[in-house]
Amino acid sequence: MASTSIHALLHGLIDYAGLFPPASLPMNKALETFSLHAAGNNQEALARFIVPMKRLGEWSTCAKAYLAKQPPSDDQPAPDALRLSVLIDDNLAVELDEIEDFNRAHEIGSGKHKHAHSAEIDTIELKVQTTDIIDEAIELLPEELYPFFEIPADADFRGFAAALAGTGFGAKLRTGGVRPEQFPASEVVAEFIMAMHAAEVPFKATAGLHHPIRASYPLTYEVGSACWTMHGFANLFLAAGYVRHARFDAKMTVAMLNETDPLAFKFSDAGATYKGRLLTTDQIRDTRENFAICFGSCSFDEPLAECQKLGWLK
Repeated sequence: MASTSIHALLHGLIDYAGLFPPASLPMNKALETFSLHAAGNNQEALARFIVPMKRLGEWSTCAKAYLAKQPPSDDQPAPDALRLSVLIDDNLAVELDEIEDFNRAHEIGSGKHKHAHSAEIDTIELKVQTTDIIDEAIELLPEELYPFFEIPADADFRGFAAALAGTGFGAKLRTGGVRPEQFPASEVVAEFIMAMHAAEVPFKATAGLHHPIRASYPLTYEVGSACWTMHGFANLFLAAGYVRHARFDAKMTVAMLNETDPLAFKFSDAGATYKGRLLTTDQIRDTRENFAICFGSCSFDEPLAECQKLGWLK
C-alpha cells in the first residue's frame, strides 16, 4: 500500500493540459485520455481539464459523447461535474459572459438525459503584466469563478503578492516549456514561493513539471529531442510545505528545489521527510489545500508512472 503522505501530496495535484505542448493532442484524443484517467486507478490525482477560451466551442462539440453517459439506473445520483479551467485570451468582460453561458448550458438537467454528466468552468487563468490588471479583473469576477493570475518570471513577485494579498485569489508561475529559456532558475522559483507565502497567497505552477524529481529530461517527445534540467514537482510542492510549516529560508528552499537524489525524499503514513526532516501528512494536506494548489501538465501518465518507478506508488 502506498503511504498516506504520498496520497496527500498527489490528491487533486494535476490539471490535465493534454492540448498543450509537448503533447499537443487533438481535442478528441485529449478528452478521451482525460475520461480514462478520471475512471482510472489514480483518479485522485486528477483535477481539471485545461482549455483555451478560443477552443471552448470545440470542447463542447467533442465532449458530447462523454457528457451524455448515464448511470444504469435513474435511482443513482447524478455524477459530479467535469471541471474545467479556462485560459483567458484578451477581453475578460466578454469572455466572462461566454463562461456564464457555457455553465448554464452544461449544468445538470439542461440536456435530454436526466443523469447526464455536467460540466463546469470553476477556474480561470490569465496572464498579467502589471498589478493594475489584477485590480481590474477582480472588479469583474463573479464569486463562483476562481482566478489564477500568471505572473512573469522576471517580475517583482512581492508587488504582485501584495496586490493579491487578502483577496483569496491565486498566483501562477510558469516553470518550464519546450525551450530552455522557459525554465526559471531555482532561485526564481524559491523567490516566488517565499513571496506568496509571506502574503498568504495560494499558487499553482504550470509546464515542465511532469517529473517528480529534478533531473535532465527531453524537452519534447520527438526522437532526438534536446534535453534540459527540469524542476521536479515533488521538489517544488514539498518545498512549499517546508516554507509554510518548517520556516525554510531562501537558501534551504533553493537547495531542496535543486535536489536530484530521489533517496533524499521518503514517504510514510506519518509524513514526508527530506534528508530526515519531517513534514507531517496533515501539514502536506494543509499545504496542498491552502497554498500550493496544483500544476498543469500535458501528461498524466508520466508523473504517476515515475512515482511508481520510485516506489512511492504501487
